[in-house]
Amino acid sequence: METINPSFTTDEAPDQSAIRPVLRTERIKTIDVIRGFALLGILLMNIPYFGLPFTHSTTLLNLPADHIDYQTNAVVSTVFEGTMRALFSMLFGASALLFLAKPDAPDRPYSVADYYYRRTLWLVVFGLFNAFILLWPGDILYTYGLCGLLLFPFRKMKPTRLLLIAGLCIVILLGKGLMKGLETKQNRQGYLTALQLEKQKRKLTSEQTKAKEAWLGLEKRVKPDPKKDAEIIKNMRGNYAAVFTFLMPLNVKFESIKFYHDFVWDALAMIFIGMALFKLGFFSNKLSARLYLITLVAGYGIGLTLGWLAFQGQVAFVKNPGQVIDSNAFPVQALYQIRRAATALGHASLLLLLFRSNVVPWLMQALANVGQMAFSNYLMQSMICTLIFYGYGLGYYGRLAFHELYYVVAGIWLFQIIFSAVWLRSFRMGPLEWVWRSLTYWKRQPMQREFIHEQSVVGAPAA
Repeated sequence: METINPSFTTDEAPDQSAIRPVLRTERIKTIDVIRGFALLGILLMNIPYFGLPFTHSTTLLNLPADHIDYQTNAVVSTVFEGTMRALFSMLFGASALLFLAKPDAPDRPYSVADYYYRRTLWLVVFGLFNAFILLWPGDILYTYGLCGLLLFPFRKMKPTRLLLIAGLCIVILLGKGLMKGLETKQNRQGYLTALQLEKQKRKLTSEQTKAKEAWLGLEKRVKPDPKKDAEIIKNMRGNYAAVFTFLMPLNVKFESIKFYHDFVWDALAMIFIGMALFKLGFFSNKLSARLYLITLVAGYGIGLTLGWLAFQGQVAFVKNPGQVIDSNAFPVQALYQIRRAATALGHASLLLLLFRSNVVPWLMQALANVGQMAFSNYLMQSMICTLIFYGYGLGYYGRLAFHELYYVVAGIWLFQIIFSAVWLRSFRMGPLEWVWRSLTYWKRQPMQREFIHEQSVVGAPAA
């Protein structure tokens, strides 16, 4: 059962009749811990795209297996690929339910919906700012903002139905992936047919020509291209205008075509899972230790196994795509959504077990601080990384080896852990959280922390 610290004076007691931001004393600390872990972890996946050409993945997969960059990539891909984003998405769904659980004002039916949609639309604006002003093509806020607009009708739905909807989103993604795979296989067959016809000096049809060109284009894309890498590096080491111009087509594609084709289903699948899990008490630490242990073992057992097989499949495809297609082997990558959801739940279960065991309270508090300021810390990562790597900053783009990028990650982690702890000693929330809440409620929110006895809300373990 959740308990709220009773150490308020009458003046300090929250007004339950008013729609207001959540107080520090009402936060669910386990959610902050998981959010902080996801916030720090997502930089593991983002840092290569901040510091290396977008084509870096093909180069890495073509390296010898004993190369440090290959080994680093193997670990990161197997353990973290997609999982931090999955956790973020799940917690976004949980946070939406927390916000929508607030009571309406007595004289304004659906007043919570007004605030919710204002909050969500501002998130879209922040996402556009991250993509087009801070110049981070991998922004996720825009996607969450648009997906968040769809969630209000589902706020009272039962967990089983939410999981069914999540499953439908995964099936849609699976269908899209299978169609793309079928198209690739058809192009391969068309290419092989074209080679035979050319040996016989027979003219190709337009369809056969297109299939041949498509397959040759795929083979070219999976091979390292130093010339293209050099062109990307040159543009990214330019001034702000040069980087903006170079990234504009990519940002526009990600915020439009890619969103409607892929990102929306990817995000919604995990968001609905997160909403269901929150209603079941998973994130608020209400389940039994035994159940968390089972989820940990099953999540890691399924997720890490599929992650390793998917990585090996990527290596094989990059080195010889024709052989992989011709073998008709099962495409493990098709299980991407299941794999990343399973591993994400393994991560979350491990954190919840550590939290309730109280063996590393300092780590739990550090993660909670980062998680409480996740919005500020997320955009801070964009600002720090672009200033380190882009040409209008220190210009380190393309200068570090893949494994060396993770030294930068460690430095940013340390900074954000210290900064979050120091900041929250004096202030109730992060700076951008304050801006977002003030815009949501259209009223300047109190920022300075009042030094009263505070205790976060923590779901009690099940009996």
